[in-house]
Formats: sequence, C-alpha cells, structure tokens
Amino acid sequence: MTVEQRLARLEALEAIRQLKHRYLNACDSKDVARIRDCFASGEIHIDYGPIGTFSDRDSFIALYQQLACHERVKDLHHSSNPEIELTDDHNATARWALFYFNLDADTGATMQLSGQYHDRYRCIEGEWMIVATRFERLMEVAQPATD
Repeated sequence: MTVEQRLARLEALEAIRQLKHRYLNACDSKDVARIRDCFASGEIHIDYGPIGTFSDRDSFIALYQQLACHERVKDLHHSSNPEIELTDDHNATARWALFYFNLDADTGATMQLSGQYHDRYRCIEGEWMIVATRFERLMEVAQPATD
C-alpha cells in the first residue's frame, strides 16, 4: 500500500468514527436535522428492532421526534469498541458497542440497555453516510417511576 493509500484509509476510518459520534451526540441533544444528515437520502435500511424498521431517513426521523423530542426525555448514547472495515474506496461496514441510558425527568423512570450496532456506510460525493444500520439489543434494565 502506498503512503497516499494508507493516508486515505486512515482518513476514511476517522470520518466514519466522526459520523457515528455525530449521530449519537445529535440523538442526545435532540438535533433532528443533524440526525437526518447522518443518513443517505433515498432508500436505506434502519432496523431498530422493537422500535421499528425504516426504509428512508424521514420515516425514522418522524418516529424519533414522536418518541424522543420531549423536554422530559433525557438520553445518553455512549458507543465504543468500533470494528470498522473498509470494503472498498466507497463502502464500509462496522460494529459498535452501545451503552444507552434514558431518564423520564418527570417520573424518574429509567432504562439502561446495551447492544451492538451493525452498520454499513457509503462515501457519497466525498462524504461518508449511513446507508444501513441494525441494532441488536443484548441487555436491558428498566426501573419504574419513583413516587
């Protein structure tokens, strides 16, 4: 591999890391436009299990707004352990571990879960985008509302 190829590879890996972190931070801050911009336009595949399966970013965003965009909903998405594989110059796959914490600030109910994202990315016009994502829930603990 040439130095230029190695540099391009490192830049692609970092761009994908930044994309995933931008997505998760946007989820925590309820920045709907930024979440939407992490996904490619057109037909994509989002499989979040019990939350739903979506074939375009706008249908996912609509449900996200309905469920999460409330003052009482406080979220923390923490991802780690990325395993990113560049399959060619314009496509990549990755697996990420996720720890998620949710608080209903009105009632005190909490939920913690862990799992793995299985993602596919594509470089479109020089920008890496999510084209498919599936979340596999591994563990969940919920605490009911407090009095």
